[in-house]
Amino acid sequence: MQSFRSEIENPLVEKDIIDLAKKIAQFKAGEIHEEKFRSLRLARGVYGQRQQGVQMVRIKLPYGKITFNQWKRISDISDEYSTGNLHLTTRQDIQIHFVSLDRTPELWSKLEQDDITLREACGNTVRNITASPTSGIDPKELFDVSPHADAAFRYFLRNPICQEMGRKIKISFSNTDEDTSLAYLHDLGFIPKIQNGQKGFRVVVGGGLGAQPMLAKVAHEFLAEDKVIPYIEAVLRVFDRHGERNSRHKARMKFLIQKIGFEAFVELVEAETKALKNHSVGIQDSALWDVEIPSKASSMEVNRSEEYQTWLQSNTFEQKQKGYHAVYVRVLNGNISSDTSRSLIQALDGYIGNDIRVTINQGLMLKFVPTVNLSYVFDVLKSHQLASPGANSVANITACPGTDTCNLAISDSTNITSKLESVIAEDFPELIHNNELKIKISGCMNSCGQHGMASIGFHGSSLKAPDKRVLPALQVLLGGATLGNGEGKIADKVIKVPSKRGPAALRVILNNYEENANEGEYFYQYYDRQGEKYFYELLKPLADLSQIQEDEFIDWGASENFVTEIGVGECAGVMIDLVATLLFEADEKFEWTEAAFADKRWADSIYHAYSVYISAAKALLLDKSVTVSTQNQVITKFDENFVQSGDFSFDTSFADLVLQINQNEPSEAFASNYIAKAKAFLEQAKEFRQLVTEK
Repeated sequence: MQSFRSEIENPLVEKDIIDLAKKIAQFKAGEIHEEKFRSLRLARGVYGQRQQGVQMVRIKLPYGKITFNQWKRISDISDEYSTGNLHLTTRQDIQIHFVSLDRTPELWSKLEQDDITLREACGNTVRNITASPTSGIDPKELFDVSPHADAAFRYFLRNPICQEMGRKIKISFSNTDEDTSLAYLHDLGFIPKIQNGQKGFRVVVGGGLGAQPMLAKVAHEFLAEDKVIPYIEAVLRVFDRHGERNSRHKARMKFLIQKIGFEAFVELVEAETKALKNHSVGIQDSALWDVEIPSKASSMEVNRSEEYQTWLQSNTFEQKQKGYHAVYVRVLNGNISSDTSRSLIQALDGYIGNDIRVTINQGLMLKFVPTVNLSYVFDVLKSHQLASPGANSVANITACPGTDTCNLAISDSTNITSKLESVIAEDFPELIHNNELKIKISGCMNSCGQHGMASIGFHGSSLKAPDKRVLPALQVLLGGATLGNGEGKIADKVIKVPSKRGPAALRVILNNYEENANEGEYFYQYYDRQGEKYFYELLKPLADLSQIQEDEFIDWGASENFVTEIGVGECAGVMIDLVATLLFEADEKFEWTEAAFADKRWADSIYHAYSVYISAAKALLLDKSVTVSTQNQVITKFDENFVQSGDFSFDTSFADLVLQINQNEPSEAFASNYIAKAKAFLEQAKEFRQLVTEK
């Protein structure tokens, strides 16, 4: 742990990493309950794999941005601690797998030397904030949204209001009405607007995929840019207090809105206004995001081949900065080796801008490529087998890792992707220019591969044969679409087919679309015109299990017969319902309260103190076997079970005491008073617990 101190300049980061190392040691010594430890490591980007004894480490890259130095650092880390593979995700992160838990603090400390974090990449936190990869260079954009995404990322990292929520929060910033960052599928999504010369956003709230996908609702047609972060804070405070915490399947923001109604949700958000840390947060000038101009010019002759021209048309576009192009790079399944990464860095450094973006379709985007360097960049990519055309087309299929590493996956989603892409390349080569039709696949219904919004989606499942044996299957979904301006369309579940028939199903669907669609008719429009029943009948022969071949019991990429093996998922974290653990947490949170107050961070100290009230009250309720599923219920049930009984007494009620957090501005005077009462309550709660256990 001493080595962390010598390598890390930021004391908050240093404390985080040292704390992780301590907690690992305490967990192995049996001093921390497994569920508490799981929650802690998830919030630090360390996620349990399907394979026992190893971890997936998720590296958080705000809006997908990496520099050459960061890319190389991650590649070197993967060699030293992982398998030499980098997995690009649909949330613009990079994941490495098969990491030893004991080595994660050391790994993290080395990443931080190039300003790369793991903090809050997993768990019940604000996950990586995504943004359109073309931000800052798109000729169609009103303004660059990178500074807004960056400001939100930094504001909520380690922020007390979003460290232990009921579930994760996903936020996106799109840079045009095309909504390439899929605002409509996020807890909070932002579409840029300009009103009376002022920058701002159309704001949508409460979207999400998963087993029960829902479209986001419009919260603001226009919200000025300096009000964006305060609004997010208010929403998070509401979600923290009122969101479900027992049933993980009902704990997303979309379910809270569904439960209480959108109008009630809006009122709760408005009620948080007075207590916000800031009522206006300015955004740094976008000039700070200017990319250093490439210093090297290629002397290579312009490539005249048909292959190059196809790549040029489908994988590049001219930036709003004249004389420069952006280049999309197709990466199969989002997997790129560390060796390939380092080789690309060496070949491209100086020939393109030092700002590479991970895209939401698991690829890369190279920025600021001078026109004169395009042929050179193509040759570099081709020599690394990364010059396939159609980077944003139907030919480029998005897929989660599936049964390769994920606990929740039911059947394969990666090996079949190459088979599906082969169908496009061999039978429908003209579709490499179709950027509207999207194919996406997930290993289960949770939609990490975003199948729920795809034109043609698949998710892993299983079927039972007539002889009762189980075989791997794919649920086919059709008709999803991104409509633009924060609006979209969820795909319908149509039919389930054996996994080995997935390529055949794709051929049937695409042939039918080509033969019968009207001129200029998008796939989702064609699907709507024909209807779900039409496609069910179309695919029904492929679902017939009366003539099953033996190889259909073996999943793609496997050698043995299929067995459904689903572990415990960790995407949502786990509830901590042990009395002693909750009281221990309350003590720890009070230490954070005092530290924040000493730093004169009044708002943070107040929210930490609020958490002290909640943890201590929940502990005592649990001791009485009183079930609570939200923080708001903790507050009301404590009054019912402890105040009304006379066990605890306050000037008014426990609710009035705790909810002062909403009624006061975060001043030093209020913080001092609120913290003092929190300390007194915590001491009384521990004394009460001691008396109960001694009886």
